[in-house]
Amino acid sequence: MSSDISANWTSVNAACQPLVDRLIADAEALQLEISTLANGTRIVDAGINCVGGLEAGRRIGEICMGGLGTVTLGSNSGFDNWPWSVNVHAKTPVLSCLGSQYAGWSLSHKSEDSKFFALGSGPGRALAAREELFKEFAYQDKADSTVIVLEVDTFPPVEVAEKVADNCGIKAENLTFILTPTSSLAGVMQIAIRVLEVAMHKAHTVHFPMEKIIDGFGVTPVAPPGGDFMTGMGRTNDAILYGGLVHLFIEGTDEEARDLAAKMPSNTSSDYGRPFADIFKSYEYDFFKIDPMLFSPAKVIVTNAKTGKSFSAGELNQDLLNQSFGL
Repeated sequence: MSSDISANWTSVNAACQPLVDRLIADAEALQLEISTLANGTRIVDAGINCVGGLEAGRRIGEICMGGLGTVTLGSNSGFDNWPWSVNVHAKTPVLSCLGSQYAGWSLSHKSEDSKFFALGSGPGRALAAREELFKEFAYQDKADSTVIVLEVDTFPPVEVAEKVADNCGIKAENLTFILTPTSSLAGVMQIAIRVLEVAMHKAHTVHFPMEKIIDGFGVTPVAPPGGDFMTGMGRTNDAILYGGLVHLFIEGTDEEARDLAAKMPSNTSSDYGRPFADIFKSYEYDFFKIDPMLFSPAKVIVTNAKTGKSFSAGELNQDLLNQSFGL
């Protein structure tokens, strides 16, 4: 990894704060509910005790990307039965997707009568910089307030808020949690928006030099809500694994571009070919037993910006989407 990859990176917290403010201001119209924990931490409920919605999820997705991503709704997903899609572009893809959007912060709390676990995503990760990624990229943000997005169907305890605020070096009242259960429209939308982030994480997993990725675009259908956490989680994963298309632009050699494209798609995995919920169940609900190569878009195009040559691999799989989405 180049030591200067983060030399010109901006503040993801500064970039996304206006988006957070607008989300709060438009909460009623977006069918969100705003509350506070005992320590003053703000909670944005996007589907637990309220409706939430696709537009709320679209905005939350852009917040998750640290204010450096653009997300639009489209109707050209490539699937007859699932026409709605999201189009995702990141201004600085490594920073936006891995430095902010990636759900890499493990948060938990256990008491005598309850336990809470969630993976945190969003710009707050770059303040705490607890993950190895931030050491690798030599990046840590600075800000007085921040936001963390949690894919949960329960409210976090105040102890988790205290931990996050402390790790981020901010006051608890300057922390915002956005809660997006996978059973809500906002939840399925913000996960679909992760299609580009999934590709960036896969590139990192196969040890591609991340400083050579200069731009990226992704599109994927939006999964219908599953009605419960497990079904929703399966469908949202399948939307990307079997319906996601990503186009990456690199500065390197044609050989590097060809090799990256060949390694990227989900069909390179030994676990490819079943709905994610079935795969997860077969491994006794243990994520770590699943082949990590599965977590990829269905199809990938890699263009070498220096030579103009493009290489593609993978395939969109409508049959598996129909099976997963309950058609």
